[in-house]
Amino acid sequence: MTIEQLIADRIGGASFFKNDTVYKFEKIKRWKKAARENYPDRLLLDFGIGENDDIADESVRERMSKEIHLHENKGYPDNGIFEYKEAAANWLKRNFNVVVDPHKEVLHSIGSKGALSLIPKAFINPGDITIMTIPGYPVLGTHTKYLGGEVHSIPLTHENNFVPNLDEIPEEICKRAKIMCLNYPNSPSGATVGYKFFEKVVAFAKKHNIIIVHDAAHIVLNYNEKPLSFLEVDGAKEVGIETHSMSKGFNMIGWRLGFIAGNEKIVKAVAEIKDNSDSGQFIAIQKAAIQALNTDSIGKKIREKYRTRLQKLVKILSEVGLEASMPGGTYFLYVRVPKGIKNGAQFNNALDMAQFILENDGIVVVPWDDAGSYLRFSATYTAQNEQEEAQLMEALKERLSKYEFVY
Repeated sequence: MTIEQLIADRIGGASFFKNDTVYKFEKIKRWKKAARENYPDRLLLDFGIGENDDIADESVRERMSKEIHLHENKGYPDNGIFEYKEAAANWLKRNFNVVVDPHKEVLHSIGSKGALSLIPKAFINPGDITIMTIPGYPVLGTHTKYLGGEVHSIPLTHENNFVPNLDEIPEEICKRAKIMCLNYPNSPSGATVGYKFFEKVVAFAKKHNIIIVHDAAHIVLNYNEKPLSFLEVDGAKEVGIETHSMSKGFNMIGWRLGFIAGNEKIVKAVAEIKDNSDSGQFIAIQKAAIQALNTDSIGKKIREKYRTRLQKLVKILSEVGLEASMPGGTYFLYVRVPKGIKNGAQFNNALDMAQFILENDGIVVVPWDDAGSYLRFSATYTAQNEQEEAQLMEALKERLSKYEFVY
């Protein structure tokens, strides 16, 4: 018996070590390396980074520096300290008028990714279905497949404003579905939804007896008049939960902390799985996060920073002939790929264009070809001050303005 023969089928079985597929993020890394080597004197304009470019607020770091030395924080926190869950509940009430019981309806998680990976284990049996939107964050779907379940994908298209058409989901899928995972503000499209859509989601969940998991990782980065939580909607807590992250809206990238809130029975089931999967995040990190949750100015400052950056990006890209408009949320700009350049290169997909502008112009973006062809420009580029930011924008405009894009 060889190691190859022992590999689980869920990750490829005996073919696992023979899989030489190069995923797009690895391709981008290789292209970036080649671009730097071929043009060592050319500044690389990196709009592909998908994480906050700044560190956590000073008050959060100061709280962490104190808590890390306290003997009382040394132990296993298991399913989270009550103070963090209470702060999360208070934050939801203050910002969204959502009422949850911190004792029964909130669960801390080692980042929202950790939460999404645990949820299927509480509900998915072989043959069950999870309904996912594409493009989207695949973790919950990936773990559904690990468990012998299936994923039914709903494409998010420009024609539907990147909102899934629930009426088009086949009845046979609805009968076998256990979970529907949604994500608004949506990554990578930046789309947002209103109260009426979430009302329809609640009605759909009740009709088909489906759990709703709303991934709200970007909820703080919502540029509409009032950010919306799924849990604000009447009946939402009867059918689902919302996962939250301390990363995107609080600059706590890498701290690995988030929380689940919502239906008591769903939270309890996930807590059972979690209790047998990890021993919780370091208590000092949870206490530092309490500082972040209690300081609403942190989220407001981060939101305004990325709103301003996105507005600048939209202006530049529109001026050079690309179809760019301000997203409803996230720090991503989702730009439809043109057919090509007049009297020049033709693009069959987003990967083609991403490779072209990286090799020829030193511009890094992320291609998405899941439901139409789009480039994701991220506003998390590195710029130490307004002058550096202005130089970056000017360089972007200069390098792309020589092309006439054809749609």
